[in-house]
This record gives sequence, structure tokens and C-alpha cells, in this order.
Amino acid sequence: MFVLELTYTAPVERVDALMPEHIAWLDESYAAGVFIASGRKNPRDGGVILAVGEDRAAIERIAAADPFAEHGVCAYRITEFIATKTAPGLTPYQQQLP
Repeated sequence: MFVLELTYTAPVERVDALMPEHIAWLDESYAAGVFIASGRKNPRDGGVILAVGEDRAAIERIAAADPFAEHGVCAYRITEFIATKTAPGLTPYQQQLP
């Protein structure tokens, strides 16, 4: 599992101008079963996405395709972790330690 932390690197007005494209990009990854939660940080200086996948390189490619990243209005920090404990609704994503 991965935590994708976005930090805005441009004024929020530039971010907002790209928001429709960003939401369409989010929707694609939700439909593909990769993203399971996302939202703005508070205070609003970026966002967070919770993603599932076995391949870090694939997650990095998905993040690079975000219109926010393509247009240089955010930087990504990607953290991989093993979800050994989950809420009941997330049981399908629970993982075992290697």
C-alpha cells in the first residue's frame, strides 16, 4: 500500500485551474482499483492519496501522470507501507509481513 502526499509548489489559483483535469485523473485510478481514498490536506497546501499496488514503479508512473505533476504545481512524496491491520471495510487490502 502507498501513501501519496502532494505538496503544492504553485499558488492555489494555478492548482484550482487544473482541478477538473486532476479529478478526471483521480477518477481513472479509482476505476482501476488503485486509489481507495483521497482528499485535501488541512491547511490546504496539498493533498493525500491512499493507493494499493504491488509495484512502486507503477505507482510512481501514475503519480507522474497527474496533471498537477505534469504542469509543475505539486511535488509528490510516496511512502510504501505494509497494511497488516485495517478497518473491517478495508480487509481486502490487508497484507501479511514477508
